[in-house]
This record gives sequence, structure tokens and C-alpha cells, in this order.
Amino acid sequence: MKKILIYIIPLALVAMVAIKLVSNKKTAQERVYVYDKTQSVPVFAVKVSEGELGNERSFSGVIEPIRESKISAEVQGKVIRVAVEVGQRVGANQLLVQQDVALLQLQLKSAEVQKGGLEADLKRYRILVENEAIQGVQLEKTELALAALEVQIATLKEQIDKSSIRAPFSGIVTAKLTEMGDFAAPGKPLIQVTELSQIKLTIQVPENDLDYFQSGSSQAVKIASLSGEFPAKVTLVGSRGSIGNSFPVELTFENTADLSVKAGMFGEVSIKAEANSKGMILPASALVGSELNPQVYVIQDGKAKLQTVEIAQRVGDQLILKSGVKSGDVVITGGLVNVFEGANVEPNFSSER
Repeated sequence: MKKILIYIIPLALVAMVAIKLVSNKKTAQERVYVYDKTQSVPVFAVKVSEGELGNERSFSGVIEPIRESKISAEVQGKVIRVAVEVGQRVGANQLLVQQDVALLQLQLKSAEVQKGGLEADLKRYRILVENEAIQGVQLEKTELALAALEVQIATLKEQIDKSSIRAPFSGIVTAKLTEMGDFAAPGKPLIQVTELSQIKLTIQVPENDLDYFQSGSSQAVKIASLSGEFPAKVTLVGSRGSIGNSFPVELTFENTADLSVKAGMFGEVSIKAEANSKGMILPASALVGSELNPQVYVIQDGKAKLQTVEIAQRVGDQLILKSGVKSGDVVITGGLVNVFEGANVEPNFSSER
């Protein structure tokens, strides 16, 4: 009986494992989604129509200061006074931060006392050398010592002068990075000064629109939060484009007397083309692939057909097509993820513009 159990138990275990594996496989197969290619794919679509697009182009960007600097300490020392506050207007060379110079002044006074002694020694040694009472080498050493001391005095005066940290240009204090009692080391930013009397707007311009922004040309800048327009001049056209084939363009203009235009505001430039663009109009969302090999899906007899098109121009989120589609064609504009050549599609025209 025991021998029989030895064979029966392993066989029973193997049978149970096999049954469980078959059951798991069946469950997994039931849960796997199998895509039915004959099923209609819901998509958004529009009917192609011939028309024209508005001739106005808009380019937006961020307002930036013409100059901004974080002023740092040039010598080390304790901060004993911060003479400005954030938002305060300052003039060029105005005192911003004062460092402790007591030790430097003592060193300077000591050096000046030594200088007086060397100058007196120098007078005596010259008389003695003329009378051949001493050798000339002693006079030369005294002259060299006096020259070195004068360099030391000049260095101390320069350090004392640089301990008074001043504004390099007129502007507004936009950040205070130190307080009285801090220790300022060389290179440590203390105060940020921003010049806002003149400001600039940086925009990204596509290659096809660069002709409207020639260097030195004039444009009008609009700021949503402010009324009126600001006459601006194109001061820089970038020489290197971005991955999206657009180029940075800087427009510089004068701020108002009360400096109402702030750094970080959004500005906009609008230009008008010489003529309106006409052709077959489609949303840019219909484009499949890149503009180098543009294609769209056209719905024919309830099926998606990939069609090559030729783009005449792109204006914002709209395309003007030269060829590839005709007026009345139905083109897919959304839900393209599950669409393929020959797929059954069910168009929804609710998103048509």
C-alpha cells in the first residue's frame, strides 16, 4: 500500500498543477483584448472647404530688462549697512552696501606711519651717501622698502574704497540678498539692480516671417494688462534657429515714466501680411507625420485613406493646402491614434471649425 501511495501522490500533484495552469491560461486569454479591425473607429472630422485666412500674424514673448546685474562683494568683510530696499530706485554710483573697514583703516594708518619713518631715513641716507659716510646699498634698500610700502598703501586704499559697494548703473533694486551682520565674501551676490527705463521683448519668429522683422525696423508692442501700444525697434535677429525652425527676435522700447511695464509681463506683436492667403483650409491637427512629408487621412466610403498633400502655408493652427484634397472631402482631424490605412471609421463633425 505504501509503495502505491509513493506513486499516486506525485501523480496527483502533477495533475493538479496541470489543471491549474490550463485554467490560468484560459482566464488570461479571456482577459486579453483582441482588436477587431472590422470595428469602426470613432474619429473627429471636418469637410474641406476653399477659403482664405486672415492676414494678421501674432507673436508673443516675455518682457525682459535691458540690463540686470547681481552686484557682488569684491573684498571680504562684515556687512555693517544695507542702504537700499527692494523696489527702491537708485542712481549710478549710489551706495548699496557698506562693509566694515575698521581693520583696513588701522592697517592703512600703520603703513602711513612706516612710510613717514622710511622717508625720514631716506633723507638722512642720501646726505650720508653724498659724504661717503655709508655705502650706497643701504640707500637703495630703503628706496625699495619705501616703494613696496607705497604699493601696500595703495592696495589698502583700494580695498577700503571697494568695501563701499555701489550701483554700476541706475535702476530699481529687485532683490536684496544680504542683511546687516552678514559676512560678504568675494563673488557673493548682495543686491540685484534692474534697469527698466528701457526694456525688450523677445519673440520666436518662424523662418517664413523673418522678412517682417528686419534689423532696425519698427513694430508696435501690445501688453495685455496695459492700454495702448509701445513703439519698438528690432535690435536683434537671431542667427541660429531652434529645433522648431524659429528664430529669436528682440524688440527694444522705452518704458513709461512711472515704469508701468514690468519685467516678466507678456507682450505681443501683430503684423499684417501684404495679401490674404487662399486655398483649401484644414486644421493643423489633421496633419500626419511632419511638414516635410505631409499626409492626411481622407474618409472614402467609410474607410480611412492616407493622402499626400502639399502645404502652401501654415498660419497658426490652420493649414492652407495647394493640392491633395478638394473641396467637400472629409478629413480626419482627431482620434488618429487607432486609425490606419483602410480602417473603418465613424466621423463626428462636432469639432468642426
